[in-house]
Amino acid sequence: MSLQSVVSFLAAHAPDIAVIELQASTATVAQAAEAHGVEPGRIAKTLSLRMGGEVVLLVTRGDARLDNQKFKAAFRAKPTMLDASEVEAETGHPVGGVSPLGLPRPLRVYLDVSLRAFEEVLPAAGATNAAVRIAPERLATLTGATWVDVTRS
Repeated sequence: MSLQSVVSFLAAHAPDIAVIELQASTATVAQAAEAHGVEPGRIAKTLSLRMGGEVVLLVTRGDARLDNQKFKAAFRAKPTMLDASEVEAETGHPVGGVSPLGLPRPLRVYLDVSLRAFEEVLPAAGATNAAVRIAPERLATLTGATWVDVTRS
C-alpha cells in the first residue's frame, strides 16, 4: 500500500519519475548507498518528527546530523522523533521506507539545504527496498517543502 501510494502520487504529479525497486534492503543510509552505488550523502533520509502537537517530515542528506542550535533557531521548538508505530500511522510508510511523497494526509515537509550539494538525491519511496532519483529542487516543488538549514555534516 505504501509503495503504491508513492507510485500513484508520481503517476499523477511527475509521470517522468520512476520508482526504483531493488531486491536488497535500502532501509538504512548505508544499505541504500551500497545498493544504489552512490555516496551516503546522496541518500535523502526522511526524519519523522513531532514539534509541539504537529508531525513534520525533515529530509536531509544521508550523512548529515541534526544540529541542535540550528534546529532551535529555525523552529523555536525541540523535536521528538516518532517511534516506529507512530511513523507508519502518521506517514503511511514503514520505518526505513518513509517518503515525503505519497502521504495519506498533508504533512509539513522541510528539506535541509544540505541536499543542494547534489544534482540528484534518492529518497525512499514507501518501502524498505524502493527509492526515486530526483533533483532536490524538484523534490521541494512536489512536496511543497520549505528549505531550512538545520544539520551539520
